[in-house]
Amino acid sequence: MKEVAGRQSLQALLDAVLVLGSDLDPLSMLRRIVESAVGLVDARYGALGVLDETGTRLSQFITVGIDDEAQREIGDLPEGHGILGLLIVDAKPLRLPDLNAHPDSFGFPPNHPPMTSFLGVPVLVRGEVFGNLYLTDKTTAGEFSAVDEELAIGLAAAAGVAIQNIRLHDMVKEFALVEDRERIARDFHDTIIQRLFATGLSLQATARGLAGVDGAEMALGRIEGVVDDLDQTVKHIRSAIFGLEADRLSGTGIRDRVRVVCLEAAEMLGFEPTYNFEGAIDTAVDGALAVELLATLREALSNVVRHAAASSVTVEVAVTEDVSLRVTDDGSGPPAADGPRGLGLKNMEARAARRGGEFSLTAGGRAGTVATWRVPRC
Repeated sequence: MKEVAGRQSLQALLDAVLVLGSDLDPLSMLRRIVESAVGLVDARYGALGVLDETGTRLSQFITVGIDDEAQREIGDLPEGHGILGLLIVDAKPLRLPDLNAHPDSFGFPPNHPPMTSFLGVPVLVRGEVFGNLYLTDKTTAGEFSAVDEELAIGLAAAAGVAIQNIRLHDMVKEFALVEDRERIARDFHDTIIQRLFATGLSLQATARGLAGVDGAEMALGRIEGVVDDLDQTVKHIRSAIFGLEADRLSGTGIRDRVRVVCLEAAEMLGFEPTYNFEGAIDTAVDGALAVELLATLREALSNVVRHAAASSVTVEVAVTEDVSLRVTDDGSGPPAADGPRGLGLKNMEARAARRGGEFSLTAGGRAGTVATWRVPRC
């Protein structure tokens, strides 16, 4: 029974983390944090107090569980006195069976609903306290448990990453100077990506701990799905980083030219291919190499149009030690290995061979075809 409850708590935490990553509106995000926390630990009331610039008072107070009419009757929002102020002074988790019995209790204003059990955790953004998450009145027990505290701490950590992500997106919109773009790119790489990696490693460790536990298949599947999502998020962030760097370059880079080719193919496919970029695409792929890569991409997309009957296509261009182009579709699959090779496939093979590289056509994981073209960078 304890194992089942633990798996349910883990799934609830994973759900809450995924919800936090789906919104970039600041106020909506803060409310989502509180709503997720209330549901996660079965609290009747929840609030997020955001600290002002001095870090000594609350400048915002987002609540869940108290309707608008009740808030109007209560009056001014709290500024951080009493129990709420304890977390401001000492940013550590605080769990109380009865907040009214604590010597620092400040009491409630008129028309405020009675509250008893209490759980508070700080929300940190880049190591600094952004605010505090307050939860009261456990609905399924007399007080909050140590497990509730760990779940709230985990959610607060994810909330800190989500808040920082919003800030970085806002900075990208606000600043256009080269220096700011370089700094934002470093923040993306040095902070967000590293935290996502750490979260992925933590989830993988949790999965190893569940291995062999009866009935853990669903939780393991969900963890694997979240890890895959984190990997994709890292790829997209890396693409955004190199996009910022590419903005400094004059003329049209290979990234934009790949997008144009995909848009051209969309008219024949009936849908627009998705595309991902990894590495310093615009600085590493130019001149004759860019011509070869784009010609290969057009040929690969043309083959999908003529032969695959696909409903989705993904184009990936990556620069590591080599330059690689991968076009993946969900269509009818590659031709037989001993079958005739069309002119398009021969052209792609020849372009790779001229630059000392290789071309392959293989079956996809479940269906479809993966065309991979890889050549040395120089």
